[in-house]
Amino acid sequence: MKKIGIVILGIGLLITIVTSVSFVTREKVVDVGDINISRNKNHSLAWSPIVGIVAMAVGGGLLLIGLIKK
Repeated sequence: MKKIGIVILGIGLLITIVTSVSFVTREKVVDVGDINISRNKNHSLAWSPIVGIVAMAVGGGLLLIGLIKK
């Protein structure tokens, strides 16, 4: 239980610090015979830091439960 609590606590800390991720995909625009035209398309995933705080609370709770049961 302690190991799971530590992992969830770490993930929650990471989610709180990093609140968005951006990545690029390649999209085909025109495909005529041997001619291919494509473009890069930017994507962004964003979340609230509250999600990370909740995850840290759950991880801390699991860690405390693991310490108490010992």
